[in-house]
Amino acid sequence: MSTLPTTLPDWLALLESRHAEVHINMGLERVRQVKERLNLAFSCPVIMVAGTNGKGSTCSMLEAILLRAGYKVGLYIKPHFLDFNERARINGDMASDGALIASFNAVEAQRGDIDLTYFEFTTLAIMHLLAGAKLDVAILEVGLGGRLDAVNVIDADVAIVTSIDIDHTDFLGTTRDEIGFEKAGIFRPGKAAICSDPVPPPTLIAHAEAIGADLWLLGRDFNYSGDKQQWNYGGREQRRNSLAYPSLRGANQLLNASAALAALEVLRFELPVGAQEVRTGLVVVELPGRFQVLPGRPTVILDVAHNPHAASALAQNLGNMGFHPYTYAVFGIMQDKDIDGVVAPMAQYVDHWCVANLPSPRAADPETLAATLAALPLGDAKPGERSVTTFADPAQAFANAMSRAGENDRIVVFGSFYTVAGVMAARKSSHH
Repeated sequence: MSTLPTTLPDWLALLESRHAEVHINMGLERVRQVKERLNLAFSCPVIMVAGTNGKGSTCSMLEAILLRAGYKVGLYIKPHFLDFNERARINGDMASDGALIASFNAVEAQRGDIDLTYFEFTTLAIMHLLAGAKLDVAILEVGLGGRLDAVNVIDADVAIVTSIDIDHTDFLGTTRDEIGFEKAGIFRPGKAAICSDPVPPPTLIAHAEAIGADLWLLGRDFNYSGDKQQWNYGGREQRRNSLAYPSLRGANQLLNASAALAALEVLRFELPVGAQEVRTGLVVVELPGRFQVLPGRPTVILDVAHNPHAASALAQNLGNMGFHPYTYAVFGIMQDKDIDGVVAPMAQYVDHWCVANLPSPRAADPETLAATLAALPLGDAKPGERSVTTFADPAQAFANAMSRAGENDRIVVFGSFYTVAGVMAARKSSHH
């Protein structure tokens, strides 16, 4: 038995080295066995959130509202931008290295000869950490799909599916019907199953009904309405009126907020939440990298949009921002994404593309990307006012955009978590 790492970076390096070859190993049997050996169980309500886009926003809104209501809240959310610790939060604070190491040791001690992927191991460790933290409520974000995601070895009291769109086709299928079935895998018999996608695939509805889940559909069981100033939520038995718009900007945020309020309606007896706590929670909620507008000039927008559904929401948000003479895009993306579908809605807004390579073997080649972008229709741009340049990494691409942009221009960083994380890290180091 070799000695185990004593620091978090060493632990993460060990986990990465163990499973360099198996990125996603489908099937939950191994995870379930280790979970049972750990006696891993939550003694509080568990809210689980899956979906193509909007998972992080919905989790963050729930966390913000429940913290305002005075509850002890645990959150598992992915991925991280700068520190692995961002994935585990207790009462709004990141878990300490020491707490994570203790849970890594616990999983390792019970794993025996069972092989776990990096994602499975870290998921079990963080759920172990949260389960032992004497929480009032746990919020768990599902990584990929739902049915076969490691988080799904826990039975949620309330399961939310935010949106169903085409993203990880290699693993989840190529149609909304196939993907909807995968996401519906987090539903449980007799438990609330909330779907805030306005057009849920028939497979999701059929699965919920087949297992006897209590299905909440947008427009049937809960809905929202609003004007310029405020909005209202209506559920089966609960109404919430004159709510402020969520501080997370964007077209889909009322869908996400409505799903969060439906979950709170389901849990209204176990976790009562007052009107003021809902209002304040929605106003203060923050989520890095989701249409995050940084203070200062030129305006910098960070958005992890990496599929067509998210990119069209980002484009819509850019269109609602008011006038900027020029828009620079710092853009890098994974090769396996629908690249044409991501850049198409953005093309009309971007004048200057700063294309970055990303620190991943799956990164799209910048030269190939540049050729794709150079061939896009010009839109409103005058000839000579469009440019496409390539860079070795997001930090260099961002530095170039900053050096060229005027103070009334804007820079939008998008295409991948790696793109946004690279710029966040560069900004952090330049501020020190």
